[in-house]
Amino acid sequence: MLSNMNFYSFMHKQILVLIALFATTGTSYIYIGYLYTELFLSSLWYGLIILVSIWGFRLYYYYSNNDLNLEDKEIWLSKVRYFLFTYFSLWTIIFLVFVSGDNIELHYVALGTQFGVAVVSATILVSQRKLVTFTLISSMLPITVYFILVGEFYSYLLSLLTIVLGAVLLYASKNTYNYLVKSQYQAYHDYLTSLGNRRYFIELLDDAVKIQKQDRRPIYLLLIDLDHFKTINDSLGHDVGDLLLKEVAARMANLAQKYSCSVARLGGDEFCMLSPSYDSKKLCLERANKFANELLKVLKETYYIDEHHLYISASIGVSIINDPEMKASTFIKEADIAMYEAKNQGRDGVILFNDDLSVRVERKLEIEKLLHFALEKNEISLMYQPQIDANDKIIGCEVLVRWNSIELGSVGPDEFIPIAEDTGLIIELGSYILEEAIKTLSEWEAKGIELEQMSINISMRQLFHTGFIDEVTQICSSHLDKSQASKVMFEITETSVAEDVGQLIDNMNLLKECGIRFSMDDFGTGYSSLSYLRQIPINELKIDKSFIDELG
Repeated sequence: MLSNMNFYSFMHKQILVLIALFATTGTSYIYIGYLYTELFLSSLWYGLIILVSIWGFRLYYYYSNNDLNLEDKEIWLSKVRYFLFTYFSLWTIIFLVFVSGDNIELHYVALGTQFGVAVVSATILVSQRKLVTFTLISSMLPITVYFILVGEFYSYLLSLLTIVLGAVLLYASKNTYNYLVKSQYQAYHDYLTSLGNRRYFIELLDDAVKIQKQDRRPIYLLLIDLDHFKTINDSLGHDVGDLLLKEVAARMANLAQKYSCSVARLGGDEFCMLSPSYDSKKLCLERANKFANELLKVLKETYYIDEHHLYISASIGVSIINDPEMKASTFIKEADIAMYEAKNQGRDGVILFNDDLSVRVERKLEIEKLLHFALEKNEISLMYQPQIDANDKIIGCEVLVRWNSIELGSVGPDEFIPIAEDTGLIIELGSYILEEAIKTLSEWEAKGIELEQMSINISMRQLFHTGFIDEVTQICSSHLDKSQASKVMFEITETSVAEDVGQLIDNMNLLKECGIRFSMDDFGTGYSSLSYLRQIPINELKIDKSFIDELG
């Protein structure tokens, strides 16, 4: 059935072409019948042509005006094949009628038309290999027999040439068919893994949703993203990465076959699976959970590729297709949301999409959208939390960022800062915070308000961003002298320092030349390794309470 995915619309278009060709050409036979006293038979034959044309037009109209699923399309195509065979057979019938008489001129007309019909069938029916073979034989065989029955040397030669022409037409139609099949395969399959591609999966999902609207039987969709595949691809090379993807695809395909599921590669290291339908949502959920967890187990088995022993896990999002009013693209979006939630929860897991998750994601998207305009609308403000020593003396402050959105109200930094990090908005937001904080420090210094330090949280994305060091240098030189700049303390978190320790140390040393000092925040929540303290040029260490509690 899937092998015909690219041919339904092709055959749909050919129906009108044939109707126009046969219905118009057929009128000439009425005139010929009138000239050679065969009007009754010619008119009767043309009446059959009109009736079959109406049949064909109804098939064309049915396909055009109904949203058919694959099963319905296959039934429709089967009817089209019967229509086409009947249509072409009518020309063989009129050929036999004309050559059975004694008028040699009618013989010539019938022969010329029959040759034309054979050529048309080899062209129009090229996507239906069995039909075109049968039609060509049924068209050319009567001509061959006719020439043989003439009983002359030239007629034997013509019969032989007719056979050759038929063979050439069969050969040409076969080559064209093979080209169409190859083109269709390339259009619907991933070249690397031989799995279905995104186009294949979207059409398959559209069809599944159409069927679900009719039978109301739920199915599940899995979106699978390989964890840390980019690391393997970058470190070991694309050749190893490609071989790993092929092995992953083979394991998925084997398991999918076991559960009668369809699998496709959407692109990169992202795959999709679609299940058969189930009698109840409860059963569908049970099967989805069982399949997803078995898939995780299979994918985590060791890969032996080019003398490398590789291990990889996956984050899987699950969407249950059980709402006939929703579009196919919505279910992919749901599975995608669930998959990213699995990544946010530490990867190597399965998350089922639900309404609560949808609400969280919608809020996240709303925050992301409005955060783009927060600075323009002056909705971002800074607060300064005092830092107090053992004698209750204020010795410094920590810069806290606040967002008071007109649409959302007060949004906490624990909610919008991670989103700013993910979207890259942290660069613009961080620049604003940095400049405003240093300007405030400068103003306090001018008023005689002296602090030992001002702590500003800096993300790794900022610290590694091209131009950040120049930006800090320019802001500090514009508002602070060297001694005042030494009061600025950049806070980084322990969990982020493992990204690129070498580059981090280089950037920190360049900033220290401006007088900037560094503090490591939340020590004990990440790797908790003292080796980092020996490598990283920090001036201050903030130990997380949970770490102290564990020591106690």
